[in-house]
Amino acid sequence: MSIFDKLKNKATQAVQSLGNKSETFTFTSLPESLAQMKALPEASLSSPYQTAALTVCALCAYAADKQIGTEMLNFLRGPRPLSGVDISFLNDRFRDGHHVPFSYFQGATPENNYTPSEPYTVTITSNPYSDANEGYKKLFIASGGADNPREIVLRRKGDGTWCLWEQFLLVSIRKAHEDDPWA
Repeated sequence: MSIFDKLKNKATQAVQSLGNKSETFTFTSLPESLAQMKALPEASLSSPYQTAALTVCALCAYAADKQIGTEMLNFLRGPRPLSGVDISFLNDRFRDGHHVPFSYFQGATPENNYTPSEPYTVTITSNPYSDANEGYKKLFIASGGADNPREIVLRRKGDGTWCLWEQFLLVSIRKAHEDDPWA
């Protein structure tokens, strides 16, 4: 461990003491259909952390099969299904590859071409500003290919369930070594 890692650990501990919370979710396998997703305990969507974790799974499914991924994302979005613009955005993001959503699982790095460790584990965090807007929760997910965690915003329905409102998870990350001519 370098001296910089020690500084980073101290900074992380200091920030966590300011009200950060994190929840870690582990999946033995990723859901390959909406029915499989709905069978998971997280599908109750009773916490924003659950919905955020399932969003990562849905984006991975979208990378493999757009129709199945769309069904999953529509489930997570509740009464606000994906629009044509949303689908166009997703298609654009996946044009250059499928690595990005997998980068949010532990063990996925550019060096191993974003192959996550199994079981699939994702950690969702909040910060002191996560509850700035009533009825919404802004959470963060670290990527093995980015220096800073990415945002995801969830919205609470009247029945207490949390739905996907918007995600900023599909932004650029470092190239996988197999795609990087300089690696």
